Amino acid sequence: MVTDTYRRAVFLDRDGVLTEENGYITSEKDMAIFPYSRQCVHEIKKMGYLVIVITNQAAVGKGLLEEEILKKMNRMLIEETGVDAVYYCPHHPQAVLPGYRKECKCRKPGRGLFEQAVSDFNIGIHGSYMAGDRASDILAGQRMGLHTILLESGYGKDNLEFNVMPDYYAQDLRSVCRIISKDTRKEGDNG
Repeated sequence: MVTDTYRRAVFLDRDGVLTEENGYITSEKDMAIFPYSRQCVHEIKKMGYLVIVITNQAAVGKGLLEEEILKKMNRMLIEETGVDAVYYCPHHPQAVLPGYRKECKCRKPGRGLFEQAVSDFNIGIHGSYMAGDRASDILAGQRMGLHTILLESGYGKDNLEFNVMPDYYAQDLRSVCRIISKDTRKEGDNG
């Protein structure tokens, strides 16, 4: 008997979604995780989704943050929130550190980090989501064929880098949980 072994996922941006948006975060002590993040991740996982962070971290390429410190911050984020994985892009076209100065496929709105996560975790795109607070998050999600949710808890719709039309708008990660729960119930009713 053949079964569908693909898993669904909710991809999240980090800053403005799980943590406060405070410009370039350069240490663990400066990464302020929203008090509701852990509970929301738990709720999303209870609904049967993986929770994976996809984040641009140009502070590395700009020489503001050592990549090893970022890796420690990622481990802390996993421990504190319960997300399944954190994928990051340290590159930027104007990075001051030559090894990080490039146009790449992993920097959102590119698909590279998503494709890697899909491969690593055997994720099916149908029924999966991308939630973020920037236009690049939404465009990346759309390029992957994900349901997209724009959050107001970070930059939000009034501070977009360019115009995008997400599938949903949400105040914060708690609203994302409600949207996904409602969609999951609808899907169950139709299945």
